[in-house]
Amino acid sequence: MSNQNPISASAVQQAVEQASEAINAATDLATLKGVRGTVMGDQSTIGALNSQLGKLEPEFKAEAGKLVGQARAAISQAYATKEAQLAEAEERAKLAAEAVDVTAAPLTARIGARHPLALLQETISDVFVGMGWEIAEGPEVENEWFNFDALNFDQDHPARAMQDTFFVEPVESHLVLRTHTSPVQVRSMLDREVPIYVLCPGRVFRTDELDATHTPVFHQVEGLAIDKGLTMADLRGTLEHFARSMFGPEAQIRLRPSFFPFTEPSAELDVWHPGAKGGARWVEWGGCGMVNPNVLLAAGIDPEEYSGFAFGMGIERTLMFRNDVKDMHDMVEADVRFSEQFGLVL
Repeated sequence: MSNQNPISASAVQQAVEQASEAINAATDLATLKGVRGTVMGDQSTIGALNSQLGKLEPEFKAEAGKLVGQARAAISQAYATKEAQLAEAEERAKLAAEAVDVTAAPLTARIGARHPLALLQETISDVFVGMGWEIAEGPEVENEWFNFDALNFDQDHPARAMQDTFFVEPVESHLVLRTHTSPVQVRSMLDREVPIYVLCPGRVFRTDELDATHTPVFHQVEGLAIDKGLTMADLRGTLEHFARSMFGPEAQIRLRPSFFPFTEPSAELDVWHPGAKGGARWVEWGGCGMVNPNVLLAAGIDPEEYSGFAFGMGIERTLMFRNDVKDMHDMVEADVRFSEQFGLVL
């Protein structure tokens, strides 16, 4: 058995440099989109290295997984940065070609209001910043590896199917509209040193029909804590503090056994909302659990030394039973009269 990792840091670095050269050589968005598959797809150099991970000896997997994961993240970031630069340049050129009549009379508009979802997201973020957590963000168009593979989803998991996930064409590019903000947790584990305490709010996408309780575009907030000695007791204490910050000091939570690929053990989270209109009641709020050791290994973190917990819930759902909103349509139709009910906070 060889004592040297077959996937070396130099090979990974060379793959990143090759991809960066191809990305930086693009002079417009059309050219950049044309090289996406060659630098990020399965046939790319980094894609070939990723396919070798499953064949490695166990003692090499954690180190190689972290190297490849960081490289994929670096390539994705380089692509996103170049895309933003080219889009900005094309927009500037378009604006420069348009004549603007600066003498036209201005339109008078009424003062609006910030959307209650944005206000609630900031309120939630403030709760965790107050506990010393960081706020982490990530791309909405995500690589399938970050959205599924690194989170211990099997290849045949139903969540990967076309009827549940929006895939970006061509499908061979393995890009999806993220179905949860959990990829931000993976990126945080790759980018940060432990201990890690991050909150990941953001917009996610699933192929649901718009009705009173569902929408294909909605918002989630997820939390991740990685440290030495974390247990379910730490998870429960964090969620109790969060629930009471949202629903009042008399709010309670309960955890019911469940299953998620990325946590073990896992639980469904219910909250007792004493101030709910129509009477206090238990409401299903989200999911949680201890981070699965396979997820830690995918990020190069030793599960024998560190443990972690994670949780997630929908911001729309929180707003619905926190403020007695009955219909999801009210949140997506951009009617300022709905936002005004929550105050003209600018």
